[in-house]
This record gives sequence, structure tokens and C-alpha cells, in this order.
Amino acid sequence: MNTEPQKRDLVITRVFNAPIERVWQAWIDPEDVMHWWGPTGFISPFARIDFREGGTSLVCMKSPEYGFGEMYSTWQYRKIVPQRQIEYIHNLADQNGTKIDPTSLGMPADFPQDVRNLITFKDLGGGKTELSVTEFDWPVGQMMEMSQTGMEQCLDKMAALFAKA
Repeated sequence: MNTEPQKRDLVITRVFNAPIERVWQAWIDPEDVMHWWGPTGFISPFARIDFREGGTSLVCMKSPEYGFGEMYSTWQYRKIVPQRQIEYIHNLADQNGTKIDPTSLGMPADFPQDVRNLITFKDLGGGKTELSVTEFDWPVGQMMEMSQTGMEQCLDKMAALFAKA
């Protein structure tokens, strides 16, 4: 009998009214990341971006509105193809960027560690860009659904950032 939880890749695709260069910049510029990182009701007070293969970025979100203090994540970059793809490993971390067990923050046991993310960019022409976010091997359940909702809300905030330009 298999007791391993069922896993699935989470894929979110969005078309932005922004050129590919601008959408790419939103992932590598700390000021841009702080505008969109975190779901609705969250702010990002900090983003240290070390955007290079082998580099690790540290990003923070918090929500006084919902009673969430600072929550840090790392993005450890594995592969970067300019304006085509970004592959990184996501983990929850402390304020120093040290990986921590999600359960120590009160997250459920099915909150995964070492989540491989692949961000792909496609120039659709006419100042439009298709962005796909893939988070691999999520245990199917409430945390996966929350991650999907959270990323969709982050992308809504990213779209609003482009609308300001």
C-alpha cells in the first residue's frame, strides 16, 4: 500500500500587457519584487536579489492585517536563460537566509521543502508577454491550493505594477 501523498505540478500561466524585458526585470529588480511578492493583504518589506546561477535571493513578506509577521523565502538559482527562463529552488528561511523547516513556523506537515520552480517567458509580440510559473511536486491538498491562490495574487500585483508604467 502506497502511503506517499499524491503529488502534482502547479502551473500558472498569465499574459501581461508588458514587453518581455519588463516582465523579466520584475523578477530580478529588488524594488519590483517588493511590489509584487506576497499574496493580497501582504507586503514585501525586503528583497535581496543575488540573480546569478548559484546565487540565492532572500525575500520577505508580512501581513499585519492578517497577523502574519515577517516570513522569509530563499530562491536558489539553478539555471538562468536571459528573457527565457529562471529555475530556482524555493525554501522558507530565517532572516539570515538559512533554510528552516516549515512546521517550525506553524505550517502543516505537507508544506514541502526544496520546491523546484521554473519561470518561463514568451514574447507574444505587440508588447505582450506570456509568463508561466511551474512549482514541481506539490503534495495535493490545502497547501497546494493556498500556494496557487497566493501566486495568482502575486501575479495580479505584478500586472498592476506594469499598469503603472
